[in-house]
Amino acid sequence: MFAADEASRRLGIELLECGTGTAVVRMTVTPAMVNGHRIAHGGYLFLLADTAFACACNSHGPVTVAAGADIVFVAPAHEGDVLVATAEERTRYGRSGVYDVSVRRGEEVIAEFRGRSRSVRDSTKDTTADPAADGTPGTTKESR
Repeated sequence: MFAADEASRRLGIELLECGTGTAVVRMTVTPAMVNGHRIAHGGYLFLLADTAFACACNSHGPVTVAAGADIVFVAPAHEGDVLVATAEERTRYGRSGVYDVSVRRGEEVIAEFRGRSRSVRDSTKDTTADPAADGTPGTTKESR
């Protein structure tokens, strides 16, 4: 999955480790990632954490996507900083899971991310065209 992740590759994100329910990725903050305050744009930090999350939750085999995620920005990152995101599975239940990702510069925590995953029941169906295609209870075309 990571080899086909064009967005992460173009940002220079490297997959350092991947195990069952875990992943470690690294990214250097480039000049293009810095906002008007001269700090790394939060969207890039989110993307780095989300990449670690994606690698960890897809380590079990079935195609798995994000059902939701949030992030807490703890400290600013700056141009040239090397950031490492470490994802760890907290729990899996049915087709869902919860993962925590810490983004660090050295030993300093930059951000904490929590992602919620959902395994896709049948990866041959095009669920992007019809979110109800996965048979999620309570989700129908009429309720959208």
